[in-house]
Parts: sequence; C-alpha cells; structure tokens
Amino acid sequence: MIVVTGASGQIGRALVEQLDRWGAPRRAFVRQHRHGTELGGDYVVGDLDDPDSIRRVLVPGARLLLNGSLGPEFVTQQRRLVDLAAEVGVAHVVKVSVRGATPGGLLGLGMHGEVETHLRNSGLAWSILQPVGFMQNLLTEVTFDGDGQGRFHGSYGPGRVGYIDARDVAAVAAALLTRPVGENETLVLTGSEAPTHEEIGEVLTRTLGRPVRYVDLAVPAMAERLRSAGVPAAAADDLATLMRLVGDGRWASTTSAVRDLTGRPPRTLADFVAGHADLFR
Repeated sequence: MIVVTGASGQIGRALVEQLDRWGAPRRAFVRQHRHGTELGGDYVVGDLDDPDSIRRVLVPGARLLLNGSLGPEFVTQQRRLVDLAAEVGVAHVVKVSVRGATPGGLLGLGMHGEVETHLRNSGLAWSILQPVGFMQNLLTEVTFDGDGQGRFHGSYGPGRVGYIDARDVAAVAAALLTRPVGENETLVLTGSEAPTHEEIGEVLTRTLGRPVRYVDLAVPAMAERLRSAGVPAAAADDLATLMRLVGDGRWASTTSAVRDLTGRPPRTLADFVAGHADLFR
C-alpha cells in the first residue's frame, strides 16, 4: 500500500493519477471528502493535527509520500507524521523537500531542513526529493495588463533556475514508491535547462504569442510588492531575500535525476507553457 499525503495538491494529485494508471494500490490522505471523491479510489479524511486520523491512514509495511503545504505548524505536523510512521512500521518514506534545505534557513529551506533531519534520525528507510521552483508557480505569477502586456516580478537578478514541472516530481516519487526499497538517498530534482527569468519571459512570449516581460526589483521593492499582495511583512521580507539568494546561482545547475529514475527527460518550460496556454491567457 502506498499512502499519499497532500493528495489534493499538485504533486500528490499527479502521483495518485499515475499510481492509478499503473494499478498500484494506494490510499490518499485528504482533509475534505470532496477531495477524496475527486480523486476516487481509496482515501481517508483526516488532519495532520489529529494523530488518530493519521493512524487510520497508515498500515504496517506501507510506503509513504510525505508531502504538504508550508505553514506555521508544518514542522510539527511532519515530524509527528514521521514518528507515527515509525510507530506503525512504515517500510519507506519519500519526502518532498526543497533544494538547499537546511535547519535555520529562510522560510521553506529551514522548515524542510528540520523535517529532513528528523526523518534521517527516525530509523525509517527514506528518500528525500529536493526540487527547485515549480513551473506551475508561473500560472499565478504572470499577469496581463489592460494593454495586453504580460509581466511577472521577482528579485532574482540574472541568476539561472532549473525550474521543474511538479508532475515530474510526482513521477520520480512514483518510481521510488513502486520499486524495492533501496539505500537512503537525497535527490536534487531539476528541469533539463536553467534559464534566467528574462529568458523565461522570452519563452512565454514565443509560446503564448503575447509579450511577457520579467521585471526585476530590488529586495525592498519586491518585499513591498508582496506585502501589498497580502503576504505578512516578515514573510515578505524573507521571500524577497530568498529570491535574491536563489539568484546567486545556487539553483543554476541541473541534474539527470528525473531521467535516471523515470527513463525520460523532464518536461521543458516551452512544453509546460504550451500545455497550459489557456490558463495563462
């Protein structure tokens, strides 16, 4: 049995769909019945703050995708889930993390880093997936003005980022969860290319047939823009700073992990944009 937490999210949903195509036994852990109904098949409604509901979804010998959205209780929830997995006797945990995760890091880097450390010390068999930014984020970042000009903003500077499609992260997780449990490993997941954000704007322009421009802002200006969009002040400052740190080149290198694990190359940015053109428009 493969247990999928965060099953209604981008990675979880794609993983469930792939497992269903393969006919692999799986159980989705969701917070609302409607999400379980949308996914179909075996699901359990629960909450990561409720240990009893977690025990209902886990079974001895299960394989587990540890996945979820960042929030104030993220570290506590995921560490609790790891502890309960060890208590029940889960055979293997695949954790979705982020590239460069380290305890004490900004935002998700720090939160994922704490959970990674806890998982490594749990006694469970584990695989840690460290993707870079998701192509799916562009769907909400790109906006079009009344004059038809598309824009997206950041404070990355000229740095390159090997953005990855969330579906490729799910494909790697599916490969790991359906093969015999191997050695503990950490896998950095990227696309096959690492464009600058200006180059991302060029890809969007060519593929959508409408001009899209990346607007690079200084960290204080980007933080103010995030605050204006409703991001809490401290988080806005940290996020804008994190963009600048990522832009120093630490996410510029690419890896072959997607191809190595799935047997096919990761989706390109142009393919992603073409496949989601209606959503961009």
